[in-house]
Amino acid sequence: MVEERARGRGDRTTRTPPPRRSGTASSRRRSREPKLNRASRTRGVVAATTGMLGLSSARRAAVLALVVCALALTVAVPLRNYVSQRQELAAVSKQQQALAAEVDELSKQRARLSDPAEVAAQARSRLGYVTPGEVPYVVQLPVDPSATGPGASAAGVPWYQQLWREAAQGPQ
Repeated sequence: MVEERARGRGDRTTRTPPPRRSGTASSRRRSREPKLNRASRTRGVVAATTGMLGLSSARRAAVLALVVCALALTVAVPLRNYVSQRQELAAVSKQQQALAAEVDELSKQRARLSDPAEVAAQARSRLGYVTPGEVPYVVQLPVDPSATGPGASAAGVPWYQQLWREAAQGPQ
């Protein structure tokens, strides 16, 4: 110790651990603890490997799966609502575009029908109107005999009405 002071190391001294005594409190404590048998040691190993909360790996996996399912179900309903609303929005947008196109077409038709010459032309073609002083001619085309076909009689009555009348008259 004197040499250490001489070297300039200050008041540091080397400490040696106290000698071991037999019969100390720690050895008495060890002797009071029960000796572990093999089953107790394996339980200790299992307890050491079970991890947090004392769950085995299979139970941890089951809990994790349960948590993932709960999260998936929690997210599923709002996600489904979001997707359905997006689809409805797309459908309404398409309908709005179709209505806008129809409004444009009707606006063009209204502008066209505001012309008196167009109104007169429509009255002539659709309603058969003539202006005063004109002589109207109506051309009637002959009726095609094959147009009547097997579905109608010569009198223009459908076959089922003719059959009903015959059944109502009874056998002759």
